Amino acid sequence: MKNRVTLALVLCVFTTLVQAQFYKSVLPSPGFTNALEKIVLDFRLDYKTIQGEQISRESEVESYLSGVALPGAKGCTISRFHSKQDTTASWQAVMYEGDSYADAVKEYKNVVRLVKKSQMRWIDRSVVHFVGEMEEPSEEVGFAVTILGLDVADKRYTHFVAEIELSGSEAEWSVRVNLHKKRDDRDM
Repeated sequence: MKNRVTLALVLCVFTTLVQAQFYKSVLPSPGFTNALEKIVLDFRLDYKTIQGEQISRESEVESYLSGVALPGAKGCTISRFHSKQDTTASWQAVMYEGDSYADAVKEYKNVVRLVKKSQMRWIDRSVVHFVGEMEEPSEEVGFAVTILGLDVADKRYTHFVAEIELSGSEAEWSVRVNLHKKRDDRDM
């Protein structure tokens, strides 16, 4: 009888540990989800509360450091556009820069998964997330973009998207996340 109870306890502990490891490998970390949530919610304020110091200024765009970064990002910036066609702001993170196509694809797929699996608390405390299908990358093309829309009824976010981009050629590959309002070609 003692052996059965001991075996049952061992199996219970083992099952719990395996499930915890499974969920840990599938779900984004709380740090990733919290950072993404802060950035997404700050879009309605034109990213002003997470804007850091200015790093460049050109005729139609200013770039700033972001005060909120996604874990693992090599750099996060906010760009403010000042043209007649575009007066919006966008947020961007560089998630990978390197010479390995295989590593870039791995990071690209991982970032798409993390963004899609992040369940963020909305203003009204409901849970929202990004939806869409991943574009499969091809080394011959050298470019892939997955566009994910935010599953929320708030009109301010009607055209708001997360674009995860893999681009490069031969020895220079990058993966970037862009959070911005996608302009409709009819608006131009």
